[in-house]
Amino acid sequence: MILAFDYGTQKIGVACGNELLGTASPLKALPCKNTQPNWDDIAALLKEWEPEALVVGLPLNMDGTDSESTARAKKFAGRLKGRFGMKVWLVDERLTTREARERTGIQKADSRVDSMAAVIIAEGFWSEGGQPV
Repeated sequence: MILAFDYGTQKIGVACGNELLGTASPLKALPCKNTQPNWDDIAALLKEWEPEALVVGLPLNMDGTDSESTARAKKFAGRLKGRFGMKVWLVDERLTTREARERTGIQKADSRVDSMAAVIIAEGFWSEGGQPV
């Protein structure tokens, strides 16, 4: 079992995934206040789902270089590891929002798109692996 996160400064998409089945399901996105998540909300998710690892989407430019958001996602991943002492992985999340919009049929900004992007991040972790934090 993993929890995958699509980190954003306004909200964080979340998905729960089962590697054995190779499936992930979107969960309710978490709001951020001043770019910070409510860490109690994340602790509650960890208690409820008891994941073995956490996966965070790494926003990169199309050429693979760091984007403006890369450092923020890495910082979030580092804080997850530091606060909860769990294995945390970073996974390339290029084009996940586009694919999430296609899967959901929602084109505007919507928390359901963010959590579907987290599903795609989980799937990417299983198919391509990730880099440990």
